[in-house]
Amino acid sequence: MTQKEQRERLGRNDLDLEDALIDEAANTVTEGAKRLNRKWPELIVTGLFGGIDVGLGILAMVLVKQTTGSEILAGMAFGIGLLALKLAHSELFTEEFLLPINAVIAGQANWIQVFRLWLTTLVTNLVGGAVFAWLIVIALPDYHKTIADMALSYINQSSLIVMLSLSLLAGATITLSTRMQQGTSNDVVKAIVCMITGLLVIGASMLHGAINAIVVFAAMMAGADISILDFLQWFGIVIPFNMLGGLLIITLPRIVRTRRVLWAVRRGRISLEELEEQSA
Repeated sequence: MTQKEQRERLGRNDLDLEDALIDEAANTVTEGAKRLNRKWPELIVTGLFGGIDVGLGILAMVLVKQTTGSEILAGMAFGIGLLALKLAHSELFTEEFLLPINAVIAGQANWIQVFRLWLTTLVTNLVGGAVFAWLIVIALPDYHKTIADMALSYINQSSLIVMLSLSLLAGATITLSTRMQQGTSNDVVKAIVCMITGLLVIGASMLHGAINAIVVFAAMMAGADISILDFLQWFGIVIPFNMLGGLLIITLPRIVRTRRVLWAVRRGRISLEELEEQSA
């Protein structure tokens, strides 16, 4: 028996591929296409609430950090914000690297839509997060020092190579978390993934432009010694390397893994509807 015949025997699809690859391609392409084809109002509001949901996680993180002094516990508390993103169907900037790219390769959208999604989500995440940060600063004056200390720890890195590495790790971790949650419909599993992701990103002091920026905004509003130029220099380094972490470390290998399915959809050998049926 040839390898192709063996694959066909083991799978339930007509593409002589593992069923897991069919499932992954169908889920990511369908969800990516939905995100890319949103109208402007839905896209803007989804991004704004993404920043607000993350702000909820930051609020929990700051409270736990000041109470316990533990980065690990603070990270797990931050997972509440990531869970809110999932349950409220909001968007975080670095969630947008795997699913939309798969949709484009499968011919369900174009690169202009990808850049529109990226830019709009990033800007609206920051705006929504800044509003929530302002409320935190006003409502919790006793927590200003904790917020400032956390923000300064993000801005002041020991070296450029450490800064770049932490940025790559953050982009890869959030992108992988998105894929893991996309692969299950179990809300309990999604909640566990969110808590573990928060523990890793915050507990390991990774640098995530959209998440950390909200803490930095709050610290600046609270009077921390951080200038706009300091923030822009930091942000201009972290965001590109978040993107590289998500795209090169997670997205590219997974594209290679499912490339035959994606190209089959793009070339019309199988429709997206047929792909979803075979996945189901």
